[in-house]
Amino acid sequence: MTNLETSMATIIEVFQKYSEREGDRHKLKKSELKELLNDELPELMTHVKDQASLDSLMESLDTDGDAECDFQEFMTFIAMVTVCCHEFFVHEDE
Repeated sequence: MTNLETSMATIIEVFQKYSEREGDRHKLKKSELKELLNDELPELMTHVKDQASLDSLMESLDTDGDAECDFQEFMTFIAMVTVCCHEFFVHEDE
């Protein structure tokens, strides 16, 4: 597999690792999402200063209003964070 294919497979595996813990295995409950963020994005989470910020993040991801994060909502979040990181490093090089 190419690096990109491996990366895509890893994202799917990480989502499933956490979504299978409780309830619907195709969606992340708030507790599963918090655990995923803390375990898989610890550097990013150091910038989250309070619980309200994390709750706001969960609400903004939940585009269909079901109080859970499905894979499409999760991928939107991953894409947004990746774009922000890319922009940060582009500006660092200037």
